[in-house]
Amino acid sequence: MTTFDLESTFAADARPADARPADARPADAGLASYVRQLQADVESLPTYRPVVAAVIPAYNEGETIVEVLRSLLKQTRLPDEIHVIVNNTKDDTFEKAAKFAGPRSSKRKGKDGSKQRTEVYVHDIGANPDKKVGALNYGFSLVGHADYLLGVDGDTTLAPDAVEKLESEIVSDTRIGGISAIYSIDDTVVKGPIARLLIAGQRAQFAAFNMQNMLRGRNMAVLGGQCSIFSMRALRAVMAENHQQTPWVNDSEVEDSLLSLQIKSAGYLTKISAQARADVGGMTTVRSLDGQQVKWNYGAIDLMWPGQRGDTKGQPLHPNLRLRWAENFGMLTNIFTRIAFVLLLAASLSIGAFVFSPIWLIPPAVAILLNVRIAMSMKGRTWRDVAFAAAGLPAELYMWLRAGHFLRAWAKFLSKVKVDNWAEQAKAERGSGNAFLTPLIILGISFLVLGYTWFQLPVLIQSSILWLGWPVLYVVTIAQTVVMAGKLFRRQRGYKV
Repeated sequence: MTTFDLESTFAADARPADARPADARPADAGLASYVRQLQADVESLPTYRPVVAAVIPAYNEGETIVEVLRSLLKQTRLPDEIHVIVNNTKDDTFEKAAKFAGPRSSKRKGKDGSKQRTEVYVHDIGANPDKKVGALNYGFSLVGHADYLLGVDGDTTLAPDAVEKLESEIVSDTRIGGISAIYSIDDTVVKGPIARLLIAGQRAQFAAFNMQNMLRGRNMAVLGGQCSIFSMRALRAVMAENHQQTPWVNDSEVEDSLLSLQIKSAGYLTKISAQARADVGGMTTVRSLDGQQVKWNYGAIDLMWPGQRGDTKGQPLHPNLRLRWAENFGMLTNIFTRIAFVLLLAASLSIGAFVFSPIWLIPPAVAILLNVRIAMSMKGRTWRDVAFAAAGLPAELYMWLRAGHFLRAWAKFLSKVKVDNWAEQAKAERGSGNAFLTPLIILGISFLVLGYTWFQLPVLIQSSILWLGWPVLYVVTIAQTVVMAGKLFRRQRGYKV
């Protein structure tokens, strides 16, 4: 069998003219010219560019929708189309978004050197009983031709290269069903001591959550609706496997957690991006933070507990829910150690039985060091992030707030009373309602009742309670400190959150 060596055939074209046979020069020159032209033609052929469609559910986002759209239009890789789905809105969200409607182009050129173009569509679907879920599904119905759906909240601004990074990562592996951006909160426009404390706490909370997922092989239990890209193939697989007419369903208070669980069950991977970043809207009042966190916690419990609404296959030990169980157990431990320490300390002081030991300084010291390490791992950290972690007290206050949200969510769930937590959160963000004070009131009443009961007990029983209570607290605190130390000395593999 005769083989044809292209390189050796054209090697003659590179030899000096006097070193080649005279009758070979014209043919060699013509063939070389043909090869050069062929290579140029091949390189000029258009490469396939996946279609990325952005869907923005917008409910009363008049204050933020302009910045969200601007951040999308400044991307190094423009989405091919952008759909703003205005729903249940009473402010000027539609009017502000409508100013961006129509064809748009970017000053940034694409990878092939061509000018990038997109088109912005603004849809007002009016009253929408399914709220965000309904808006997302409406957007999905508009982009069936796309390869990927980019979900962006109406208060989330993307880093300039976020879409490019998300597309690059999801295209690189067909096993990936969705990728979430790395979330943080912009703290440069926050004013007031309470708001700054809450935003610093939320930034630290996001950072710890993001790092935890990155160190688990970048496996993401929740593809947050704030900014995530989904494979349309994976969304259709979820619909087929779960016999759903739409990807998102209102079987859960946390529609993004349920969809992530279903994507995982359908055999796809759910990941957190290594580089794509987005700033989400933060809660600047205790009332609004309570509304958001209670809804998140309630939705997580609803998914974890077997036999709740919908058919969430694999409950309660689904891979995406194991981390949820660990988070709830960790929060329960935090609540126990703090309340037990306060009660035992007060009881010991009341009968003059407290003896200070420096060993009790170790757990808070480890906690502060862990918080500082998390703050230092933040890509866009500020001095406020480091001060929040290093001071100790601000982080402790925020932990007590989170404990209240946790207890309120479990109380609402166990009461089995039907509650619209979406409406409750919206009400809290408008500055209405005082339910966030419930944990504080109950805690105060409980301490008063326990204090009164304590002073009615004989000294022998008081001593027995302290003799039993302190060792139990020792054991739990030691275990908790060991877990924190493990996180403190764990390699972060160069990740930045």
